[in-house]
Amino acid sequence: MRGVPGPRNAITDVTGVLVGHHHVLDDEVSLGSGAATGCTVVRLPGGAVASVDVRGGGPGTRETDLLDPANTVRRVNAVLLTGGSAYGLAAADGVMRWAEEHGEGIPMSPTDPSRVVPIVPGAVIFDLPVGAWEIRPDADFGFRAAEAASTDFARGTVGAGVGAQAGALKGGIGSASVVLDNGVTVGAIVVANPVGSVVDPRTGLPWGAGTDGPDFFGLRHGTPAELAALAALPGKSTVLNTTIGVVASDAVLDPVGCRRLAATAHDGLARAIRPVHSPLDGDTLFAVSTGAVQVPSGPLPAAFPSDLLLLDELCTAAAVVVERAVVDAVLAATSVAGIPAYRDLFPR
Repeated sequence: MRGVPGPRNAITDVTGVLVGHHHVLDDEVSLGSGAATGCTVVRLPGGAVASVDVRGGGPGTRETDLLDPANTVRRVNAVLLTGGSAYGLAAADGVMRWAEEHGEGIPMSPTDPSRVVPIVPGAVIFDLPVGAWEIRPDADFGFRAAEAASTDFARGTVGAGVGAQAGALKGGIGSASVVLDNGVTVGAIVVANPVGSVVDPRTGLPWGAGTDGPDFFGLRHGTPAELAALAALPGKSTVLNTTIGVVASDAVLDPVGCRRLAATAHDGLARAIRPVHSPLDGDTLFAVSTGAVQVPSGPLPAAFPSDLLLLDELCTAAAVVVERAVVDAVLAATSVAGIPAYRDLFPR
């Protein structure tokens, strides 16, 4: 794939994409006690074309049926990524409230611009046993995350990634972007919380470093002592799972193109997590197109979509940025509730 990371190496390098977090994290949190959860909102001012691809066996989602390309509504105003399992979907109500107060949504009255219906799909991770079970994101979390949305945002143990665990290690929020030779940007944000492993036990390198190589991430092979420490970690509880995220492009795409983008983006998860899409995960990736960049279509037979060559390039990039975003989440994470972070075992 030809292209370079964007200036932030983040999904917000895509024109028309903002990200905000809100979370609670106690200093003395432990498994079953204290606060350690949050949500992340990908805000899309003015709306964006969107679709979704759900691969895990145990998803927790909202408004994903709406995103079927065969259905009527073609644009969304934000996407919610949240902790709290199914309880955390309540945070979408707060995102809707923020959007309504700011006139973002489907206009429903020709005379009253305040009458809008914001479209906010979402997906959850299961993080309830990290911290107290009864502390989970609610509507106030969603409102605050939407309010905080910006082009610059933190990564690692923040937002929906606060209670995330990636295999035996601490998970979190990661992001990446690439600017293609044609000027189009593709970016991703991922909440890494899989039951599967994110690190090769033979080398200590993240599985997701395989495509770009360890030098791209400034990584080295683990020492025998570090690899032994990794091998000694207890396995992850089978209930603390699911990786979710958003892949975005500023190229003009229709819902069918977004659906293909979301589907191919899952290849990035498969490169970075082993195993992935298990019955114990609810892996869900949304794809959005802000449509800020129009790319001329190439010469193709009339039987093919006019954007086929562009879509092929975008799909390749989507898998790469998702893979990099998983690595970013693992490298940026910090320990919570005794769950060790990758940097604890493999310092720079």
